[in-house]
Amino acid sequence: MSAPGGGQKVRLLKAAVAEMKSKDQVILFIDSYDVVFASGPKELLRKFQQAKHKVVFSSESLIWPDRHLEDKYPHVREGNRFLGSGGFMGYIPNIREMVANWTGADSDSDQLFFTKVYIDPARRKALNITLDTKCRLFQNLHGALDEVVLKFEDGRVRARNVQYDTLPVILHGNGPTKLQMNYLGNYVPNSWTFETGCTVCLENLRSLSSLKESEYPLVVIGIFIQQPTPFVSVFFERLLKLQYPKNRLKLFISNQEPHHEQQVSSFLQNHGSLYLDVKSIRPEEEMDGADARDMAFDMCRKDKECDYFFNLDIEVVLKNENTLKILIKQNLPIVAPMITRVGRLWSNFWGALSADGYYARSEDYVDIVQGRRVGLWNVPYISSVYLVKASLLQAELKDYQLFTSESLDPDMAFCHNVRSKGVFMYVNNLHTFGRILSTEKYRTEHLHNDLWQIFENPLDWQERYIHENYTRMIKDKLIENPCPDVYWFPLFNDVACDHLVEEMEHFGKWSGGGNMDTRIQGGYENVPTIDIHMNQVNYEKEWQKFLLEFVAPITEKMFPGYYTKAQFDLAFVVRYKPDEQPSLRPHHDASTFTINIALNQVGIDYQGGGCRFLRYDCSIQAPRKGWALMHPGRLTHYHEGLPTTAGVRYIAVSFVDP
Repeated sequence: MSAPGGGQKVRLLKAAVAEMKSKDQVILFIDSYDVVFASGPKELLRKFQQAKHKVVFSSESLIWPDRHLEDKYPHVREGNRFLGSGGFMGYIPNIREMVANWTGADSDSDQLFFTKVYIDPARRKALNITLDTKCRLFQNLHGALDEVVLKFEDGRVRARNVQYDTLPVILHGNGPTKLQMNYLGNYVPNSWTFETGCTVCLENLRSLSSLKESEYPLVVIGIFIQQPTPFVSVFFERLLKLQYPKNRLKLFISNQEPHHEQQVSSFLQNHGSLYLDVKSIRPEEEMDGADARDMAFDMCRKDKECDYFFNLDIEVVLKNENTLKILIKQNLPIVAPMITRVGRLWSNFWGALSADGYYARSEDYVDIVQGRRVGLWNVPYISSVYLVKASLLQAELKDYQLFTSESLDPDMAFCHNVRSKGVFMYVNNLHTFGRILSTEKYRTEHLHNDLWQIFENPLDWQERYIHENYTRMIKDKLIENPCPDVYWFPLFNDVACDHLVEEMEHFGKWSGGGNMDTRIQGGYENVPTIDIHMNQVNYEKEWQKFLLEFVAPITEKMFPGYYTKAQFDLAFVVRYKPDEQPSLRPHHDASTFTINIALNQVGIDYQGGGCRFLRYDCSIQAPRKGWALMHPGRLTHYHEGLPTTAGVRYIAVSFVDP
């Protein structure tokens, strides 16, 4: 790729053509590992014959390896002027004569040898050699990347040279154009077309269906926690649901973040024994990210039974429980399931690299990320979640320090090392696998920090905290109407209720329940409760977002013609205890409508409680945990809080649109 050489190609060709006697046969000579055929022999021969010469070499716009020979090259009217030795074709006698006086070493340059033949006017004429100047037969990519685009035809794909408006038959990723070659190879000639989709995705699959569970490949799963990350306990819940026999899984968990030590140790304590083996690196060991990843790879590399290494970073939300089976079935050296960040074009792969080895957007990146093109894609960079064959770690990737680099981060160092060994990395978007969390703004000063993630990771927040029946509530008519203009519906799940109560108790600064209250405008509360306001725990913005996303749609459905922006002055959690404040006297609320969410369960956490609307003499006496009561605040719905007779009752109250 970077130095002269290739003499062995001429030596082998010379030996081969010495045996060939036919005068009419045409030989095609090409490099192999970085070449793709866009069409077949019929088109190739036709174009060769149209060249009206006995030998046709590929052409290049750049001269190599000796720039001093430029003046000796004949000028061409249009097209590339310089010879490329990576592809040529011609009649056997002419080829035989051309290589007859080769005596060079294998380390000598084949390109220089053929160049000297071509720039010698007498030999050029005697052998009847020309160049394919307009790339009708051969397309060398080096120096021509801007000239080559994909051309989608009916059920097939060609590379088109836009400079000369030609469709080359053979594409050659010479020099430093291997990645662009891989990109073209994702399509040409028919790996992926608009008509057929992916045509290679079902090739060479490894079936697990006939295996007993004890015969499944052994997989080491490497889990890496490098920064404070939301929803870590949910990550481990998902890991447990991964559809793969746990006695064929070994875990390597590297945790650099003390904040998550409790969640990791809790998982290992409760579930570690389910797995074949567990190795855990704790924060106090102060092992950096690259060292931990190198060690994890080595755990698989040295284990004779290890078949695969599955990298799984903590910020990966793996929704597809069959991910591991799907990736193993694909039977590729390295394959990543595509995951993206919700609402963004950010994903765990790069479609191209910039000149300095960083991110560049490939032409097809957006179509792949948004699912308009689905298949298996050979890409230059993957991260976060991927599967590696153990046989690769024991051969091409046997160097211990794959992730360590003075200038690159661990993922980039790994991908650089993989590319430099000529190993392909694929990304699979044939299935929906999951997403990746945003961790940039995750704060750790609260007890349940995930509650604050409604802006950064809204989908994960919803899955973690919103009642499972919420989304089908309107369709399945789950909204109940226990009293006139009072609506009762599922809103929070148990986790949300518990986290909110625990957060408030952890904060601990409950009001005294007196009329004088410096927290509110005017400093006087007419009907006081023992409570903590959302703004005391810096939760008012998140609470308003919650009301807007999950309560406003119900309000607009049940009170047609009324539209709310879910503004509030007062939103708070109330605590009722028999020996503290058991009930609340009749009152109106300072709101257009009020939301009242039960945060714990009657009969289990407390006795009594409920709400009575005096005008209608209508009571809700068994509030369900996580369900919300919605009712008008002023004028019509004069109401009281019924006595809590035992235990502690918690409710979250919002006076909306005061």
